[in-house]
Amino acid sequence: MLEMEGKPIGIICRDGVPLGGHLWASKGIRHCGTVIINPATGVLARYYHPYARFLAGYGFTVLTYDYRGIGQSRPATLRGSNYRWADWGEQDFAAALGFLHAHVLDGPTLVVGHSIGGFLPGFAPNAPLIDRMLTVGAQYAYWRDYARTKRLHLLLKWHVVMPLLTAVCGYFPGRALGWLEDLPAGIARDWSFRRARMELAHPRKDRPDVLQRFAAVTADILAIGVADDDIGTPQAIRRALEYYENASPVEVALSPADFGLDRIGHFSLFHKRHAADFWLDSLLWLRDGINPWPDKQFGADVQANEDEPFSSRCYISAKGMM
Repeated sequence: MLEMEGKPIGIICRDGVPLGGHLWASKGIRHCGTVIINPATGVLARYYHPYARFLAGYGFTVLTYDYRGIGQSRPATLRGSNYRWADWGEQDFAAALGFLHAHVLDGPTLVVGHSIGGFLPGFAPNAPLIDRMLTVGAQYAYWRDYARTKRLHLLLKWHVVMPLLTAVCGYFPGRALGWLEDLPAGIARDWSFRRARMELAHPRKDRPDVLQRFAAVTADILAIGVADDDIGTPQAIRRALEYYENASPVEVALSPADFGLDRIGHFSLFHKRHAADFWLDSLLWLRDGINPWPDKQFGADVQANEDEPFSSRCYISAKGMM
């Protein structure tokens, strides 16, 4: 495998907001397709650079970028910024997808989405261009879906302390607290006040359009959940997948024991310690559309949170699956 370095790039969104990112292009290797890596909320794109470099070494062209308000896409001041999650999808991800299609024309278009990054593509008007998605702990932070044993702690942290500090500071000072990166006020409020139904955070007149954009996505989706992920629980992942009603999702439930570990949580699958296991296995899906973990589906007994029921489908088969 060849190691590649990312080329700094600039992306201009439809509303004129500039984003910073990197393009990772392998040379001398058969091109396998293009990958956009969507970060989690409050996580810098550079956290995913080792994984991007890994994918480029196996023949993919990879785009990493920071959402508006974060890292290389942060404005001079965050105070009073009202960027929202929908802006990250409708504007930022759409611009990243458009950039790839303008510069890299061959091979399938793939998305790796971590946490909110696996949900944002549905907001983009050009999301039907996506062929396959790999999501990890993808959800939109509805508090009743948090793991029961950690729910009170997470509720206080993200739904009480975060909005209070945001109201005082005009943005969320996450870096000073060691709680991820600083966040625009609009993003912090989206996280803090998200209701069971995502579309309820949008004006009533906009809701049909938002739902139609999600319904327009027809990609194959491999949705990864981790047993000790307190945020990306099975019910949280299924709640988010419900919006991709015309996509072809398959759920995979992994555990720390699968990798000889005691803990993985919400973040560490993108750490380079997983290059020889999760990263290598993920190539099967991204390159060939094959589920590397066909025996690791979510169990049929996984239910929605009993105090906030929602409709559920059984995601068993999809195009290209083993």
